[in-house]
Amino acid sequence: MALPNREGQRVPNVTFPTRQNNDWVNVTTDEIFNGKTVVVFSLPGAFTPTCSSTHLPRFNELAPVFKANGVDEIVCVSVNDTFVMNEWAADQECGNVRVVPDGNGEFTDGMGMLVNKEDLGFGMRSWRYSMLVKDGVIEKMFIEPEVPGDPFEVSDADTMLKYINPMASAPRVATIFTKPTCPFCLKAKSMLEDAGITYEEITVGNSGITSRTLRAVASAGTVPQVFVDGELVGGSEDLEAYLNSENTNAA
Repeated sequence: MALPNREGQRVPNVTFPTRQNNDWVNVTTDEIFNGKTVVVFSLPGAFTPTCSSTHLPRFNELAPVFKANGVDEIVCVSVNDTFVMNEWAADQECGNVRVVPDGNGEFTDGMGMLVNKEDLGFGMRSWRYSMLVKDGVIEKMFIEPEVPGDPFEVSDADTMLKYINPMASAPRVATIFTKPTCPFCLKAKSMLEDAGITYEEITVGNSGITSRTLRAVASAGTVPQVFVDGELVGGSEDLEAYLNSENTNAA
């Protein structure tokens, strides 16, 4: 039996027991959805590979773009208890996404998305899907194809963003290799911040990252080394030229 597409219908009316600041707090679907535009994505389980490496992080990363395009909140639902979901959220550092524990599977069952994953020792879990909900009514659903395993083809953040606004562009992200007290590294980070490009900083000499690693990744032995959207830009002077070129083209 095919999983149901519930576009045009209201979300199930459910109360979620959650743990907040060491207190039990009941959260209702009315509170989550009424009067709001909400993107929901649901997945098989906290701490599972695809959910942790791709599904949740990308929604978190694109949250500012969703907000700029009229989305009030991004909600992640999984059939896990609130303690597991809270620990997963802390581990993921997903401050732009609200994680909701559907521990009893009531919401997922009401959506028709509760599936048997006993072969993995999971019991009953959610099928992977995403949806756009406006004032409690489901406008659009992206349901993963019903094939063996855990497909991840259409419920991703980029697909949802493209549906909401085909012209929306994802924010640029950077990775910068640095060393402590390096003035050129400080300059490069300042330039990225001024350009509105978020970055991840990797300090050479920490956590096993060595100059050998830097040479292997960037074919260079000096810092900083900057990557923007996965492409090597280079050192601070290269970054300055790159950003100046972008400004010139924009003008």
